[in-house]
Amino acid sequence: MTRRVAPAVLLLVTLLAGPAARADDWPTFRGKGRTGVAPDTNLLESWPEGGPKLLWKAVGAGRGYATPAIAEGRIYTLGDGLSTAADKDEYLSCYDRETGKQLWKTKTGQPWNEGPESWQSSRSTPTVDGGLVYVITPQGVLVCCQAADGKETFRVDLKEAFGGKKGDAWGYSESPLVDGDMLVCTPGGDAAMMVALDKKTGKEKWRCGQEGCRGAGHSSIVISKVGGRKVYVQTTASGACGVDAASGKLLWSYPIDQTTAVIPTPIVRDDMVFFSAGYRRGGALLRQVAAGDGVKVEEVYGLNQDLANKHGGVVLVGDHLYGDSDDQGIPFCHEFATGKRAWKERGSGKGSAAVVAADGHVYFRFQDGTLALVKADPAGYTEVSAFKIPDSDARPSWAHPVILDGKLYLREQDAILCYDISAG
Repeated sequence: MTRRVAPAVLLLVTLLAGPAARADDWPTFRGKGRTGVAPDTNLLESWPEGGPKLLWKAVGAGRGYATPAIAEGRIYTLGDGLSTAADKDEYLSCYDRETGKQLWKTKTGQPWNEGPESWQSSRSTPTVDGGLVYVITPQGVLVCCQAADGKETFRVDLKEAFGGKKGDAWGYSESPLVDGDMLVCTPGGDAAMMVALDKKTGKEKWRCGQEGCRGAGHSSIVISKVGGRKVYVQTTASGACGVDAASGKLLWSYPIDQTTAVIPTPIVRDDMVFFSAGYRRGGALLRQVAAGDGVKVEEVYGLNQDLANKHGGVVLVGDHLYGDSDDQGIPFCHEFATGKRAWKERGSGKGSAAVVAADGHVYFRFQDGTLALVKADPAGYTEVSAFKIPDSDARPSWAHPVILDGKLYLREQDAILCYDISAG
């Protein structure tokens, strides 16, 4: 009898649990593991004209390019000049995930108004962990708030406390990393290129210096493991580097020539590190190797200009990399292990393309507000569907898409849009 009942019980449990390959949260930039690849399955293979079904539209996010962070049934983002605020200041805001209703907003500081208008405003995606939400303002102030009600817990000025500096003129945009009881981020100073803080109090645990550091880039830290050692991998304006997670010791660095800005977050697979920089700089693949009491890197292939990416990011699906050629609106596919190009084709949108992947497809969000569904297939560029995001003409459509539990979330300045992309 047990043998006959067990399969039925297992089937019932599976049905009640729903699709096993879906994530619970997308709590930071590029999701868990910061891969930009969602584990969702059973998603739409194509969209109707005009795009998938819009479930709701929230307002009050303000100006900005931060993506939504989603955790415990809530959505968080950063922006200034909110339609729901009486001033033009910057706020961390929170929304109900099911309805899009704004639940609270907490002022984080002054708006970022440096440079041309399209360069202005907030850009750091919040990180959510253990009832707390962390964000870094463009001015370099790390702010921690209670996730429940937005009450501020602490703040740390990365410039004042650690001599932090940016490697460009566009302000900080990193999403802090939470690892155990540590909160890790990148001030970009010579004496404190990277720092680890107590995630509950903001008190310093360690700092990692890097002589001659040109300053922080826009990348967010990724965790890797080499020979049993945990290594924090990051790119700054000086290039790629690896820091010992336990001690804060700088383990390795891979310098690059100075360029306008270094933005994409690295990709880690096993002991391999892929990183990219735009402005024709290129992408490179490194292998981390345990060496004595440290770690060194070996170059698998050096900077390949065809793999340059400005700020749309690159994703690794299977054995291939997908991204935009610098900011040209020309998606590429290259073999991860060799850097060899599989294809490079112009999409239906224009300008820099931000990317996320899920269920055998790559979603390219072009600067002009076009969102394209493209097969993740090295055999060729196949754009299945595309639609124009509403109200995407005022400023560049740069915020990275988010996919979670069959929903597609798009930040478009003051609005957050939630689409149903589940196949049922």
